Amino acid sequence: MNDFNQIFNLQYWQEIIQLNLTPWRLFIAVADISLITFLIYKALRSVQGTKMMTLVRGVLLFIMLKVVSGWLGLGTFEWLLNQVVTYGVIAAVIIFQPEIRRGLESLGRTTNLLNLGSSERNVKRTSYIKAYEKAFYYMSERKIGALIVIEQSQTLEEFVSTGIKLDADISAELLINIFIPNTPLHDGAVIVQGDKIAVTSAYLPLTEDGKISKEFGTRHRAAIGISEVSDAITLIVSEETGGMSITENGEFYSDLSKSEFHDFLIKHLEDTGTPKKTTSLLTKLLAKRGKVNEK
Repeated sequence: MNDFNQIFNLQYWQEIIQLNLTPWRLFIAVADISLITFLIYKALRSVQGTKMMTLVRGVLLFIMLKVVSGWLGLGTFEWLLNQVVTYGVIAAVIIFQPEIRRGLESLGRTTNLLNLGSSERNVKRTSYIKAYEKAFYYMSERKIGALIVIEQSQTLEEFVSTGIKLDADISAELLINIFIPNTPLHDGAVIVQGDKIAVTSAYLPLTEDGKISKEFGTRHRAAIGISEVSDAITLIVSEETGGMSITENGEFYSDLSKSEFHDFLIKHLEDTGTPKKTTSLLTKLLAKRGKVNEK
């Protein structure tokens, strides 16, 4: 605990600065701190909207309690916190073993992506976009309700666990068959992870925004809800009107034309795994029509 309290000791930092007076040592120290800051930021982004975020908040609260107890000299309380930390790390590894494993697997897949040719990536992205378009145009014309969530940088494992596992290739025919009314899998949401349809019939959190128009039902509220807690892109077909809509980062784009739907997919899915900010020409067009963020 004494080592931890040194972080808040002015003399400790003075000694650190004296040890790094040379430009090279100072550069290394700054680079080291910057790297750790970046890794912490990426880790927090990756668990945002998942049950692990609760653990992160608990860890931050624990750190604050340890600092306060050290300053106030609460020896017994400080000892108790040390015991909890010692065994809490082991418990966290056991409890969150699936999430840790998936994170390591994701890191391994990143290496594979580096070896994948750009031409092959472009072909795959184009095929996915065509599959979404073909399926949604078909369902829109026939007023078949649909809800597809496309995972981006933040994991959706918390919601994937509520669905029925498919792990199937993305195709228009499969997506259409999933959402045909009165079939076993048509209720709930399809969640896409990478190049696979991970699950169907998944449950999503509903938005609590009371400003949403009453004409939008549970499907649209679920799409907006998942976009509020993650950076996922959600595609919706209305069962009542056949209108196509999209949500991203809490923004709701309703009743898109085929060309607008196509432009959005091209601009936001062409760079796999990298979420885009909604500052495109499409956003400006929808803003003029009064269809951006109808909340």
